Amino acid sequence: MSGQKTLLKISGCTVSSDGILSEDSSRPAFEALINPAGYEHGFAISYTKNKAFGQAGTEPKYNITEAEKLTLKSLVLDGTGAVPGAVVPVKTQVEQLRKAAYTFVGDKHEAPIVRVVWGSFVFYGRVEGLKFEYTLFMPNGDPLRAKVTLNLVEYSSQPELIKESKKSSPDLTHLIVVRAGDTLPLLCERIYRDSSYYLEVARINGLTAFRQLQPGISLRFPPLG
Repeated sequence: MSGQKTLLKISGCTVSSDGILSEDSSRPAFEALINPAGYEHGFAISYTKNKAFGQAGTEPKYNITEAEKLTLKSLVLDGTGAVPGAVVPVKTQVEQLRKAAYTFVGDKHEAPIVRVVWGSFVFYGRVEGLKFEYTLFMPNGDPLRAKVTLNLVEYSSQPELIKESKKSSPDLTHLIVVRAGDTLPLLCERIYRDSSYYLEVARINGLTAFRQLQPGISLRFPPLG
């Protein structure tokens, strides 16, 4: 390690046809003069509770892994000269940050995809919220210091999302060939971890005598919300 201070950088990104993200050198970048006081990196999973008729309750079932969230807390924009050799007006820093992370990309009709880099930490996402709190002013009212709160939501390209999907996931349709001894509740328990779906699966497959499954037939087990 060289001991040189690593400053947080936010830059625009492009997405290739195969879903690879890379820095877009044609877009303006923002580099902090003072690193934020900290950041929050959030993860969340949502569950569904499908209650069958007559059941007192049911186990929560995995629904989806939510996009990661990043919050930069108290990123300071300083124009007082407190940072040696780096006197940049606060208004200029605000505009640089807005252009890099927030300003609408007209030709793509969407908010920009950005890469946040701070040391070994890298995050790709889009801005959900950007707030400036001005705390120090010149006599004429021009701001000398501002605190920024920046909220971002993770970005993943469509090819990346497809790669991350597991073929064993209950979110995907399964085509199952019935074997001797299989029952519809047993198959539902195996795929959905909930045998109470058997009536819905029977309806989807047009089964009337579902208590006696004929070995060799194929049944569809689609995602059930």
